Amino acid sequence: MDDTPDSVGNPEGAPEGRALRGRALDRQILALGVPALGALVAEPLFILVDSAMVGHLGTAQLAGLSLSSTVLTTAVGVFVFLAYATTAATARRVGAGDRAGGVSAGIDGMWLALLLGVVTAAGLMAAAPALVSGAPTGVIPHAVDYLRFSAPGLPGMLLVLASTGTLRGLLDTRTPFVVAASGAVTNIGLNALFIYGLGMGVAGSGLGTAVTQTAMAAWLITVVLKRARGYDIDLRPHGSGISASARAGIPLLIRTLTLRGAIVVTIAVATSLGAVTLAAHQVVYAMWGLSAFALDALAIAAQALVGQSLGAGDPAHVRALLRRCLQWGTGAGALIGVAFAAAGWWLAPLFTGDGDVRVAAAVGLAVIGACMPVAGWVFVLDGVLIGAGDGRYLAWAGVATLIVYLPLAWAVYVFAAGGVSGLAWLWLAFGGGFMIARAVTTGVRARGDRWMVLGAGG
Repeated sequence: MDDTPDSVGNPEGAPEGRALRGRALDRQILALGVPALGALVAEPLFILVDSAMVGHLGTAQLAGLSLSSTVLTTAVGVFVFLAYATTAATARRVGAGDRAGGVSAGIDGMWLALLLGVVTAAGLMAAAPALVSGAPTGVIPHAVDYLRFSAPGLPGMLLVLASTGTLRGLLDTRTPFVVAASGAVTNIGLNALFIYGLGMGVAGSGLGTAVTQTAMAAWLITVVLKRARGYDIDLRPHGSGISASARAGIPLLIRTLTLRGAIVVTIAVATSLGAVTLAAHQVVYAMWGLSAFALDALAIAAQALVGQSLGAGDPAHVRALLRRCLQWGTGAGALIGVAFAAAGWWLAPLFTGDGDVRVAAAVGLAVIGACMPVAGWVFVLDGVLIGAGDGRYLAWAGVATLIVYLPLAWAVYVFAAGGVSGLAWLWLAFGGGFMIARAVTTGVRARGDRWMVLGAGG
């Protein structure tokens, strides 16, 4: 990969801190957001390819992959703060004119990722049998095989997060997209070789994923090191830098855990409402997740741009970015919402032939369609506050919003019936109540100036 120039993501070539307006600002947002979306979409292709190939081996193998890949993605998802924290730290220092410090902060985050990856991989390999012990007897060996062969790739997976965050902080989302897309294609070839060519079965799928993620990490690390050329940067690990990255990441870890907690509670309630509700919930949740990619891409753009503007001490540009990104977020959410509501009756049959599940899913899609503008607002504000380094507030806000959501979920669990009405109430609680609570907590924060002071001091 060539060493992309520093103005990536800034189509006007303006230095950090120079205020852009109107279409120039839109182009800057899209120049970051579109490649970020591509990278976000490319990652789930790993699991899709694994599922398609392993599915031809048998039901037990596919069930083992389903269970073990959930464990793996959960382990990786817990550490997504590595991307967020390095983006924010790098962007603010670059905006302040300290590009060497920005790259150095990113490298500190990458050392932290390597450390966490090695420890987590060792733990996952050792605990694999216990983690899948509740599965049917015939499924357990396949689940253990996938975990043990994919776990060595965990350091690479976490390094991908941290190095991607570093490049985002440098306003480069194109390189992570190219790497992610190339990795998805490579994964197909390696899986075919290991699963079928070498007859490794599910273990081959895990090995293919591990090798691919490690290669992706090596590629991204090489790009980051190229950015370090010409600066007096010590590439060796330093306890102070790693601990600083960890301290910045802990609040974001708490925030992530609260979000995952809300999702787990939602799934638990859907399960209690019966098979029809649970099946329809899976359809609605899959579409919600798809929309999250588009909205998260805008959040990534907001995170990087706001971080650099705060580092440059340009509050006017920060406010302009905030307004414009919120317009993009709510507008994109509204368009997605209309599409879901209008196409729900045609989308549901793609997932199921059960008439009751179809109706429930279609109604659920209409409900989340109405919630999408709020979700767009929330995703963007999350990105803005992360870019400002306001992780501590986001952690407390995450706890508060989870506390608000729990009684809503409990009310659905106790009072709602199964089927169409149960799913509708459940998604009103999550897509409406939970997201509105997040919108209020982030909106109140964004109205003040405290978060900008924190970001400018970062």
